[in-house]
Amino acid sequence: MTKKNTFQTPIGTRDVEPADAARWQALISAFQNEAELAGYGLLHTPIFEDLGVFRRLGEGTDVVTKEMYDFVDKGGRTMALRPEGTAAVCRSFVQHRPPTPWKVWYHGPFFRYESPQAGRQRQFSQLGIEAIGSADPDVDVEIIAVAAKVLEAVGLKRVLLLINTMGDADTRVAYTAAVRDHLKANITELDASDRVRVDDHPLRVLDSKHMSSRDVTTRGPQLRDFLSAAAISHFERVQTGLGALGIAFAIEPRLVRGLDYYTHTLFEFQASALDGAQNTLCGGGRYDGLVEELGGPDTPGIGFAMGIERMLLACDAERTYPAPDIRPQVWVIDVTDGTSARDLTHQLRASGHRADRSFDGRSMRSQMKAADRSGAVVALIVGDSELADGTVAVRRLRESADQAIIARTDVVAHVAQVLAESPAISTPKDEDIQ
Repeated sequence: MTKKNTFQTPIGTRDVEPADAARWQALISAFQNEAELAGYGLLHTPIFEDLGVFRRLGEGTDVVTKEMYDFVDKGGRTMALRPEGTAAVCRSFVQHRPPTPWKVWYHGPFFRYESPQAGRQRQFSQLGIEAIGSADPDVDVEIIAVAAKVLEAVGLKRVLLLINTMGDADTRVAYTAAVRDHLKANITELDASDRVRVDDHPLRVLDSKHMSSRDVTTRGPQLRDFLSAAAISHFERVQTGLGALGIAFAIEPRLVRGLDYYTHTLFEFQASALDGAQNTLCGGGRYDGLVEELGGPDTPGIGFAMGIERMLLACDAERTYPAPDIRPQVWVIDVTDGTSARDLTHQLRASGHRADRSFDGRSMRSQMKAADRSGAVVALIVGDSELADGTVAVRRLRESADQAIIARTDVVAHVAQVLAESPAISTPKDEDIQ
């Protein structure tokens, strides 16, 4: 007999099962709350776009050269699964030309072909915010403040905010050239993994973790020497604003972020509870030339993204933000023909109670075991006598063996009272169920 194939999730992906998915949704809701309080509306963009949209991220970046999931569709068009959110949002802005400042938030799956590891998968989920159309440094402060509020909302405390500035576009060009020249002059001292970055993406060497490379960059040109008076003023205003809002930060001159479109303010929130190589919870910055690169007018913008998987790893490390309780509160046991279970669960759900039942005409014993496993607070039992009398037996699960007989017409109100009086009950282990 031929053995059937057993399919698994593709490498770098995972199933998000109900308990975890509930936690994801709670995080999305927390993010949505903070975003909407600050005037950001939800934007959905396609999961795939023309490859050219993402090439604007920078031809020297790993995202473009190594990690893009690109393909030719049946119409002969070269497309790519989105590796990040900002370029797609800017494409949408160019296409629709909404009034500015255009303030949007987004969430969804993104895709990068890279080595899977904790908090970094080939399909990953992000939350993000973009504000397009204002060069005001106070917008930078607002964006960072929204991120800080989200981290606070999920209970994260061991978090450090790092900020830096890239200056304007001319500053970045001049500084990049100076760094490249310095690295080439000292290339034999660089770690081998950093030497390949020198020609196409020299600024990435600045955040190298290799001490030999860090020694070289420490002796090299410093960004502060290339900043214009306007860029310095912009960065000082951001620092003043963060201080006024009570948001602690540290200036990190090595912070450059991984994409070529950044100008002026850059920032990252890092979690000290996570390993240093995977501790960035949220990162972003200003990208004042990206809209123009995508065919629009010269329009400033700033945004950030945070990974859901990484956020929840940090929450686990700090033992905060548990999954919301999605277990049924009420389990209906019907040993007649199932009609009562069908109707009672509908009535309970209509009243806002989480209610469930067994199917397939199972025995009383089987249905009671299912009720215990579910973690429900109360069981409603309908047998032949209850059906004949128009009543329901109400039993508080695991609190006692006592049960009350309640008129069918009063059962929803009675359940509401029982639930109000009962503390949450932990889901029992299988071995605890007899």
